[in-house]
Amino acid sequence: MLKSSIVITGATGYIGSQLVLALLSKLSGEVNFRVIVRKSSDCFFLEGLPVDIVHADLLDSLALMEAFKGVDTVFHCAGLISYTRNFRNALYDTNVLGTRNVVNASLFNNVRKLVVTSSIAAIGATEDGTPASESTSFQEWQRRNGYMESKHLAELEGLRGVAEGLDVVMVNPGVVIGVDRKNPASLSSSNDVLRLVYEGKLPFLPSGSTGFVDVRDVADAHIAAWERGRSGERYVVVGNNLTFRELFARIGTLAGSSIRHTFMVPYGIGLLAGFGGEIWSMLSNSPSFISLESIGISSRLLAYSNTRSVQELNLSYRELSETLKTIIP
Repeated sequence: MLKSSIVITGATGYIGSQLVLALLSKLSGEVNFRVIVRKSSDCFFLEGLPVDIVHADLLDSLALMEAFKGVDTVFHCAGLISYTRNFRNALYDTNVLGTRNVVNASLFNNVRKLVVTSSIAAIGATEDGTPASESTSFQEWQRRNGYMESKHLAELEGLRGVAEGLDVVMVNPGVVIGVDRKNPASLSSSNDVLRLVYEGKLPFLPSGSTGFVDVRDVADAHIAAWERGRSGERYVVVGNNLTFRELFARIGTLAGSSIRHTFMVPYGIGLLAGFGGEIWSMLSNSPSFISLESIGISSRLLAYSNTRSVQELNLSYRELSETLKTIIP
């Protein structure tokens, strides 16, 4: 009897690599695993793992159609995160057109199920800071944020696939943090920033709030969405809603923390820093975690409800203290 096959895009990334390890731990020997990577990707993490490596770009629709042949399930984890304005076109190409090509290749090959890594960036926002849910309306101000709009449009591509007969489920993680010591690819800029906070090198905190989640919980959520998620639905995956002041305070309680004083960033100073980040991004052609859009969104009181993921996917979330301890060397 032929084994079923699973494809993972973005397998060398922060979330994708964690999902690869989780799937191998659960299904190794039972399923054939195929990972889609660009020729320029560093594949050191995949060395020695029982996976077939296929070199294909998300924007190469013909290559994806070939790569998805004989596949039962696709986990689409590849994507671009940037809040700098000079990356708007790249965000659209990777997140929207890339998802469109994944959906089309899945339809062409009669893939049984597609699980898409989305984001809370695609979830609507409430006016009063109460937790947003999967059904909260996407706001006009969110459309002016390049990353948010790209993830919103990518979800519409997934829903278009549903309308054409494809079983699609979307997973919407919050700000993903944490390190799996067993995963050499467990690297992210969010963790780097939190280490700077722990070391007392970043005492300036934004005035807003958002949702956070452990990377290991995100991998578990993808598998649960595959096994139990309803087609056409999305699932907010957030373990904790915190103001940045609360987050800094929690980091300050960790053993060895060098946090002494923290300062709320005045809006005007934040704008100047955002302009500086935009200029640095243009000169270096790299995303900057400090930008006009990131300053703007980090000043908003955002929160998210994980009720659906808990009730329908049977998810449970790790304690924040457990996650934070994995980030500190």
